[in-house]
Amino acid sequence: MTSYARGPDLDLTTLTTHQIFRQTVERFPERDALIVRHQNIRLTWRDLANEVERTARGLIGMGLRPGDRVGVWAANCAEWIYLQLGCARAGLVQVNVNPAYRAYELKYILKKSGMKALILRAGDSRSDYRAILEEACKGQDLALRHTIYLGEDSWARMIDAGIEAGAGPRDCHDVVNIQYTSGTTGSPKGVLLTHHNLVNNGRIIAESLRITEADRICVPVPMYHCFGCVGGTMVSINTGAAMILPAPWFDPLCTMRAVQEDRATAIYGVPTMFIAQLQHPEFSQFDFSSLRTGIMAGAPCPIEVMKRVVAEMHCPQMTIIYGQTESSPTITAASVDDSLERRTSTVGKACPATEVKIVSPSGEIVPIGEQGELCTRGYLVMKGYDQEPEATARAIDRDGWLHTGDLATMRPDGYFRITGRLKDMIIRGGENIYPREVEEFLYTHPKIADVQVIGVPDEKMGESVAAWVKLKSGATMTEDDLRDFCKGRIAHFKIPQYVRFVETFPMTVTGKIQKFVMRETEIRDRHLENAAQIRTA
Repeated sequence: MTSYARGPDLDLTTLTTHQIFRQTVERFPERDALIVRHQNIRLTWRDLANEVERTARGLIGMGLRPGDRVGVWAANCAEWIYLQLGCARAGLVQVNVNPAYRAYELKYILKKSGMKALILRAGDSRSDYRAILEEACKGQDLALRHTIYLGEDSWARMIDAGIEAGAGPRDCHDVVNIQYTSGTTGSPKGVLLTHHNLVNNGRIIAESLRITEADRICVPVPMYHCFGCVGGTMVSINTGAAMILPAPWFDPLCTMRAVQEDRATAIYGVPTMFIAQLQHPEFSQFDFSSLRTGIMAGAPCPIEVMKRVVAEMHCPQMTIIYGQTESSPTITAASVDDSLERRTSTVGKACPATEVKIVSPSGEIVPIGEQGELCTRGYLVMKGYDQEPEATARAIDRDGWLHTGDLATMRPDGYFRITGRLKDMIIRGGENIYPREVEEFLYTHPKIADVQVIGVPDEKMGESVAAWVKLKSGATMTEDDLRDFCKGRIAHFKIPQYVRFVETFPMTVTGKIQKFVMRETEIRDRHLENAAQIRTA
């Protein structure tokens, strides 16, 4: 037997995001659609449709035209949903911007995406976004023409000046969303995702969790990430299930309150989010009896954590999902009926309408149980990387297979295990970090001669960032000096947790850096063996 699987056949929909949304509005006009607790907003599907229409009209009223790009730079809020669905209604392309970005990263995204409008919140407890934007725009020739601040006059003026938004897009293969990921190599790349990609992926997630209009999904994960805007919004508009946003950022107490007070039936999160709730001193005071199912994704799931979520959070049908932004994102998923062993030791099996294979370096499908690169094919594969045909060709071969860069094995029962990565990307608590991007930033420090960044295992976050730094002759620096240099200039999750100052790096005889030796050294010297075992279990 070879490591190839095809999920069950499924008649894929060819409707656009807005067409699916309108169907749901018509079916369930008075049911709850969106609950945003920190804004005290509760909307029925009819209410949400009105807000989406007003937003779409406002965007078109600014002179934006179908195909134009609109950046959304904000933590979780009602307006994020209005904009996601409003852009889809107006035929615009939403560009997700990570709220953790600082000027260094924002400048890159502004230039690369060519967005004509950016909608953001001026600031919150974490950041002064207005100041970051001003710094990022200094001396830059950008396509940006409109800057709209949520909660301020500019947002109200945009809405008030709205005009007819037209019939809306009809081609499900139009790009509707760009999400930035590190891809397989180099700087962040804009993943082009279509209505067809996202609507169908949301439908498949919903069916795997058996979500209906009676469900209420607690979504503490960020909307700028596929987990939120597909697992949340797309699942909701496909089914009529209500979506609950507990807080702008993940907060364990707010999440538990949302579950109890709004009677959530499903809950999402990366393992660290569930750990934070289980370990919270007030955990035992909350009633989780309304919960039935959910998704744990973004990092390996420790079996003891899954056992506690199932038993203590009343989630007997908690599932594991695996995917990546380039695959919209879900590739494989465990079933709600799977044993606990399957849900913790594997990432499930191929989803409907999805092909998965494991290949050797030469491209041959490997035998069952043998390690190779996981590849996938089907409706879920991105349209490509924005303006990067060569990178797209490296990621998607001539036969349409997306090469994930992840090493995996397939079991005889058709379930897959992720065993490592061909590519260098670090996944910290669900956040993708490309070492070269961090390295290039650290190279801007006047005292640093050379630097190599690697991921090391972390029991809570899945992985943490470690930097090996070679200083210029005569220069001195402490670990805190390096971190202080990073703070406020790159996203907090990219700042190295571990720093090692070295004179040389381990290399092959041909001069190639041996990052695996660096990783092994960090594991040994920092006593990370237990964390390493969790990642490969």
